[in-house]
Amino acid sequence: MIDERFALPATVDERTLLETFLDFQRDALVRKCAGLTDAQLRLRPVPSSGLSLIGLVRHLATVERWYFQAVLAGAFPGDLFDLTDDPDAPFTDVARATGAETFALWRAEVATARRITAERPLDAVGHHPGTGSAHSLRWILAHMTDEYARHLGHADILREAVDGRTGE
Repeated sequence: MIDERFALPATVDERTLLETFLDFQRDALVRKCAGLTDAQLRLRPVPSSGLSLIGLVRHLATVERWYFQAVLAGAFPGDLFDLTDDPDAPFTDVARATGAETFALWRAEVATARRITAERPLDAVGHHPGTGSAHSLRWILAHMTDEYARHLGHADILREAVDGRTGE
């Protein structure tokens, strides 16, 4: 696999750098889940944790929606999952989730996030609906890269426990 991040010229502009690093992390999520059945994606193979790969994908779809639509665009279309009974539903309510539907949902959220990103300069500011705190697009792109990177570490452990691979 070729790592596109390091093929960038050293003088690439900031926007290209931020978007490329985030897209690399997004692509890594797909790679880490590739080739698994729905049942394997739903497995919670680490006894001390309720995490599954499909739960991570659902969570990241939720985070994409939250930061790009609710915070940056100020147009939150609502939660992807029913969070009234369980705020951790994206992680925990996976018994009937399938890889195809989950990745379709995640891809739709990523496409919307990319559209919102393309329409705004890096210094565009959105506000957290609950706290009113301000976040620039620049901050959101950096935060999302961090969000994916942290969860991809979890994905490595989960994938290894499922079939001995880490998805790379």
